Amino acid sequence: MAKRPDAAAGTPATVALTRAGVPFTTHPYEHDPAAASFGLEAAEKLGVEADRVFKTLLADTDRGLVVGVVPVTAQLDLKALAQAVGAKRAVMADPQLAERKTGYVVGGISPIGQKTPLPTVVDETAELFDTVFVSGGKRGFDIELAPVDLVALTAGSFAAVAKW
Repeated sequence: MAKRPDAAAGTPATVALTRAGVPFTTHPYEHDPAAASFGLEAAEKLGVEADRVFKTLLADTDRGLVVGVVPVTAQLDLKALAQAVGAKRAVMADPQLAERKTGYVVGGISPIGQKTPLPTVVDETAELFDTVFVSGGKRGFDIELAPVDLVALTAGSFAAVAKW
C-alpha cells in the first residue's frame, strides 16, 4: 500500500501517518449530506464490505474521554469499552465535546491525529483484515491502513467492544 497524495490528503490524520512513516492509502469520495449513516455511505461509495469500514466514537467514562473504533455495521458496546479501559461506566460523549477534543467534525472524526490524544480501543474484528478503513479527518474522506498500524499510531489496544 503506497501513500497517495491528493487534494483531500491534508488532514491532521494524514500528516500524523506521513510523519510516522506508516503506509496508508487515501480514499476520497463525494459525501451526500442526506446520507443516514456516514460509515455505510463510505462502504458503499468505496465499494468495500462494510465490516472493513470502522467508525470512530467517543465515550465519556469515569476515567475521562475514550475513543471506541468499531465496524460501521455494529454499535459500540459501552459496557465493554468501559471494561477495556478500566472504567466503571461509559456513556456516549456530547458531540460538541467530541469535536472540541478531537479537532474533527462529527461524521469525520478520525482516530488518528486528534487534537487531544485519548485512550483508544479498536474492536478486535479489525484484526481479521489486512487493512481497514477509518475516517481520514473529514466527511467524504477515508484512510485505508493495517489494523496493527492503527493501534500503534493511536497507542491503542484491541478488545471486543462492538455489539451486533
